[in-house]
Amino acid sequence: MTTLTPLYQLAAEQKSAEVTDWAARIAWVVGLFVFIALVYWLMRQGWKWRANLQSDLPDLPPTPEDFADDETLLTMEGRYHASTTAGQWLDRIVAHGLGTRSRTELTLTARGLDVVRPGAADFFIPAAALREARLDQALAGKVLPEGGLLIITWAHGETLIDSGFRSDRAAEHQAWVDAVHRLTGAPAATELTSTTTEGTAR
Repeated sequence: MTTLTPLYQLAAEQKSAEVTDWAARIAWVVGLFVFIALVYWLMRQGWKWRANLQSDLPDLPPTPEDFADDETLLTMEGRYHASTTAGQWLDRIVAHGLGTRSRTELTLTARGLDVVRPGAADFFIPAAALREARLDQALAGKVLPEGGLLIITWAHGETLIDSGFRSDRAAEHQAWVDAVHRLTGAPAATELTSTTTEGTAR
């Protein structure tokens, strides 16, 4: 007559085998950490190399001391995404902290655009340096829904720069485009203008 093995004995027999090759597992984990550290170090070196290439970019203008007395045209709270060479959506500018993503508070007056960034360097764009504003969806490798970025183009030294911002209320982006165009005398633009085609092709 066949006897049934009690369930507790079957459970005991099916326990996982003990790990005996600890050296191989530890070596694998150490190797993974070394690889991650190497990738991080290479990224930092690439960042420093790019900053050195852009070392001829002048220091960013400070906010005028009496700027708070100006009549405010628009304000915005949101995020600063990045700055690139104008028209080159992948050519990130990292000099003077322009490559650092952060929260931001923008204030536009007739004298210019004040960019306040908690945890990163603030900067000021004089009205004479503003060139245009547009809606876009990508900058410095960051892709958002169509029209999700407010891109402001401005001149700094001999370099034209695209700086990308995203408001906490994206519906107000168009008001900023219109206000910057009124300030610069640029023709109004209501449709999405994308600069990503060239970068994608490369």
